[in-house]
Formats: sequence, structure tokens, C-alpha cells
Amino acid sequence: MLAILLAALTFDLALPSLASAELPAIAQRQRTEKKSFTDTEIVDGFMKTAFGAEYHLAGRVDRIRKYEAPVRVFADGNRPDRKAQLAKIVADIATKVQHLDIAMAENSDAANVLVKLVRDRDLYRTISTFYGGERAREIKSSLDPQCLSGFRKNEKFEIEHSDVILTVDNGDFVFLDCAYEELLQSLGPINDTSSVPWTMFNDNVSMGFFDVYDQYLLNLLYDPRVKAGMTVAEVKAVLPNVLADVRTWVKKVNDLAE
Repeated sequence: MLAILLAALTFDLALPSLASAELPAIAQRQRTEKKSFTDTEIVDGFMKTAFGAEYHLAGRVDRIRKYEAPVRVFADGNRPDRKAQLAKIVADIATKVQHLDIAMAENSDAANVLVKLVRDRDLYRTISTFYGGERAREIKSSLDPQCLSGFRKNEKFEIEHSDVILTVDNGDFVFLDCAYEELLQSLGPINDTSSVPWTMFNDNVSMGFFDVYDQYLLNLLYDPRVKAGMTVAEVKAVLPNVLADVRTWVKKVNDLAE
């Protein structure tokens, strides 16, 4: 039986969200972004997000979950501007995660990641359509999501399909922040954690871009030596060598100093 795991993103919508201030807000975060991390800091965040799940409906969550096939993303909705932004996000992820084959798909039949673009007022109804009324009420009660992502995995813990639900009418910053987090979590690191202050997989952290710390996490996950179904012990055995190579890659694509 396929297991479904979900991640949600919540916001304090009392934060300033004027359209003219949203992109500068991202630029400000990029200027102050922490880019230097110890091995322990990176490994700690990886283990906390790659294992476990913020909300799961069935199945074990103590194994690595990831796509072992190319990832193709299709956006379903009536907002060409949001579709264009999503395409840029997918291209950005493709550039920064070395061993991940990800791109947009021309239609839903060719996609294994379906992004549903909805108005905020339709979010709960859309969740109900995807997961049923009872589970939608559970999701709303436990997560109270602003956006949502989830995936189905097979018995080998390979992700086979992901669904991402994004609201389109809460401004650019909210959309970009939601899109990056939910799309990345739909690739495997589904567990949110409040104990890692640098990751967007922390409900108290809003980025709006693919930050360096999370590039470390996704590059670790999609290194070929980290395989779907691995246990914590198995991952710990290969991480030192994987992290050394990931450091070289992340440094290169971000032009980081020694």
C-alpha cells in the first residue's frame, strides 16, 4: 500500500505583505543569509528533515524517501504569472541540486509532481478533494496549512508521485516562499523541524528563495550514494564522503569563499 506523507507551511499573515516590499524582503534575506556551516550543523538538519514526517497518513517514516526517477512538474491553474514563477523555481532547483533531474512537464500526464494553484478561499476545499473530508479536517486541525505538499511512496520508499497545493493570491513573497518549501519537501525532506534555525523546513523561517543551507540538505539527499529505503545507520555510514563532495558542489554553484 502506498503511504502518503504531508508537509504544511504556515505564516503569521500579520507580517507586512505589501507588493512593493515583497521582493526587497527577499533581497534583504539574501544579504543576511548565513552561508557557513559546520559538518555537524548540516548533518543535524539533514537527519531531522529527511527522516520522520510532520504529518503522515500511513507507512513508516524511518527511512530515506526520494525520487529515483526524473522529476517532472506540471502546474494546474489559471494564473500564467504564477506558472512562470514556478518554472523559474524549478529551473533554479535544477541548477543547484547536482544529481536531481527536475524540469517542467508539458502536461499532467507527463508529470509526477502536480502543483495545484488555487485561491486562498479554495484551499481547504482543494485539500478535501485531494484527501477526503475527514482527513482534510485532520490536516486543518493539526497543521492549519497556508500551503501543502505530500507524496506517495512505494514499498522501496521511492517517491512515485507528489501533490503540491499553493495559493496564488496572498502576494509574491508568500507564493515564492510556499513554492520553494513545498516543492522541495515534495522531493523527500518532508519533516518540519523547529530546532534548526537555518532551514526553510522550519515553520518559523520564511525565505522566498533556495538558501545555501537547504541546498546542502537537498544535495545530500539526491547524491546517488544516499538511496531510498536507507536507515539512519546506513545514511550515517556514507554521509562523511557524501558531505565532502556536496560541500565542493555547493561552494561552486554559489561562488562561496573558503
